[in-house]
Amino acid sequence: MRKQIVAGNWKMNLDAAQSQALIDNLQSKTFNDDVHVAIATPYVHLAAAVSQTAHSAIDVAAQNMHQAVSGAYTGEVSASMLKSIGVTTVILGHSERRAYFHETDALLAEKVNAALENDMQIIFCFGEELEDRKAGNHFDLVTSQLTNALFHLDVTSWNNIVLAYEPVWAIGTGETASPEQAQEMHAHIRTVLAGQYDDALAQRISILYGGSVKPSNANEIFAQQDVDGGLIGGASLNADDFTAIVNAF
Repeated sequence: MRKQIVAGNWKMNLDAAQSQALIDNLQSKTFNDDVHVAIATPYVHLAAAVSQTAHSAIDVAAQNMHQAVSGAYTGEVSASMLKSIGVTTVILGHSERRAYFHETDALLAEKVNAALENDMQIIFCFGEELEDRKAGNHFDLVTSQLTNALFHLDVTSWNNIVLAYEPVWAIGTGETASPEQAQEMHAHIRTVLAGQYDDALAQRISILYGGSVKPSNANEIFAQQDVDGGLIGGASLNADDFTAIVNAF
């Protein structure tokens, strides 16, 4: 059975006191035991969040990392630095990193390699823009993103990878892909994985949906056969909303 996962991406939100308060609130909640829960805080809160969640079931993830081991990369953070403070999961390829920081598939392949060399878990994001969806190119684009960034990996490396499909037109816009649209793309992703590797790998990989998931639609989205959870943005900043999403399975 595939792992069910709900990960909250806090993006560039919350100061130190607000972060501590939200984690305290989350730790007072009761989560579905069958769901793996993670929060991706800003860099400056990671060490404190790891310490604060040490005796809970909440995992702490980084929102990004650099591909180099070390060097003159002002403002960047390496995989080994994350590991040194107890962070073993990283989000790579988020649509905002691709759009605002011009991260390419080739660069993301390097970041994936660096994370795997440090035995980190990866939540790998990908998805189409609105123009791609309107032009009917969304399946081809998603296939290309997976192929260019991940298909150099061997089967064993996929033990450390979770996929997160993000229809970019549904992130922070209030728009959401219908449950049927989410299922259609997730099924396509499994078909692509099976074609490159085998059906066994395709069926064991968790694929999350990321795109304006909220308590009112999470149950219907998560009920889809090939949707294994969500990468949650805005709703992850509210403990009650995030808990409702985690418990929507």
